[in-house]
Amino acid sequence: MSLKAKDINENTSWKDLTLGCAIFEPMTSAAVNTGNWRTMKPSFNEEKCKQCLLCVPVCPDCAIPVKDGKRTDFDFYFCKGCGICYKVCPFGAIEFKIDDKKEV
Repeated sequence: MSLKAKDINENTSWKDLTLGCAIFEPMTSAAVNTGNWRTMKPSFNEEKCKQCLLCVPVCPDCAIPVKDGKRTDFDFYFCKGCGICYKVCPFGAIEFKIDDKKEV
């Protein structure tokens, strides 16, 4: 038996999960807040950003929204604070600091 991600909860037995807890359905991350255990946090500087969008495809959790062809501030509901976006930005438009947990 393979459960849908939306049906998994605290009462779900490990026996009902897929092998390796793999997810075999699309768009499941929207149902899971992954940002609450972040220890580092990116900060977006809109003035330095050249809208090259190099940061967007490298984000493993789609935490960099794009609207009308331009990136916007981070979606901290999903951001894990991995720093990949910070490393890839050639313009210094992303800073990386210790997360003070005031917003998720």
